Amino acid sequence: MPFIYLLVFLFPLFLSVREESSLTFFGWSDQHVKTDGNISKLLPIVAAMNQMPGTPYPEKVTGIVAEPAFVIGAGDVTEWPTNAAMRAYDGLLENNLKWKAYDVLGNHDDGGRAFSPTMLNWSKKRHGGLSYVFESFGVRFIALWSKFDPRGKPFQPLSKEALKYLREQLAKTTDGQPVILFTHLCHDAMTNRDELVEAIGDANVVLVLGGHYHYSSVNKYRGLNFVQLPSPKSKFTEFTVFRITADRLVAMPYDFVKKQWVSGSHKSLDFAIRFPPKALPK
Repeated sequence: MPFIYLLVFLFPLFLSVREESSLTFFGWSDQHVKTDGNISKLLPIVAAMNQMPGTPYPEKVTGIVAEPAFVIGAGDVTEWPTNAAMRAYDGLLENNLKWKAYDVLGNHDDGGRAFSPTMLNWSKKRHGGLSYVFESFGVRFIALWSKFDPRGKPFQPLSKEALKYLREQLAKTTDGQPVILFTHLCHDAMTNRDELVEAIGDANVVLVLGGHYHYSSVNKYRGLNFVQLPSPKSKFTEFTVFRITADRLVAMPYDFVKKQWVSGSHKSLDFAIRFPPKALPK
C-alpha cells in the first residue's frame, strides 16, 4: 500500500516535468468575425481551449495536454475589417482567451476590393508588423503575411515580398534551428509551393501552418509538412493541439463537442524533429 501511495504522489510530478520539457500551443484559423462585431461562434471554441489543459492525449502520444504557451491564428480574422469586428476580436483575445495569441492576416482582413486598413493597423500595433518573428522553446516562429489579389481565384501564390521576407528571416536563424511558418494560404491553395521550398533551402523548417479552406488536414510536399488549421465558420468543431519536445513533434485536431481526438493519415502528424546541440531546449 505505501508503494501505491508513493506512485499516486509522484505521478503528477512526473507529468509536470514532462510538460516543462515541452512546448504546447494551439492553432485555429478563419474566425470571420461579422461586421457588426458578433463573436458568438467563437466563444465556444475559446472556452474549449481554456479548458483543454489536463486532457489526456491518445495512448500512442501519452501524457496530458499542458497549458499552451500561446495560440496561433492563420488569418481571415474578420469577414470584412470593420472597427466593430476588430474591437470584438481584440476584446476576445484580451478578455476571454487565457493565453497570448499570434495572428497572421488573411485575404478578408484587408477588405479586398473594398480596401480598409483597420486590421492591417491592428496587426502592426499588436505584433509590430504584418509579418513578424518570435521564438519559444528554441523554435523560431515566422508569421508570413502575403498580399492577396482580390480579383484572383481562391488559390494564389505567396507574394514575392513574402518570400523575400522569409529568406531574410531564415538567414538569421541558428544553424539547424527548428522553424515553424504560419501564413494564411494552405497547402492546397498555395500555387507556388516549389518557390517556397526553394526559399527555405536547407533551413530546418519543420511545419508550415495555414488556413483559408476552413478544415483541418495535413499534407507533405517535397519534405515540407503542411498543417491546415480548422475554422469556427465550418461545420467542424475543432482546434489543433501541437506539442514539441526535444526530439518529437505532434499535431492533432481535437473535436471539443465530441470531446475526442481527430486522427487519420491526413489529419494528424507525429514525427521526429532535430535541434542543433547548442540550441537544445532546456
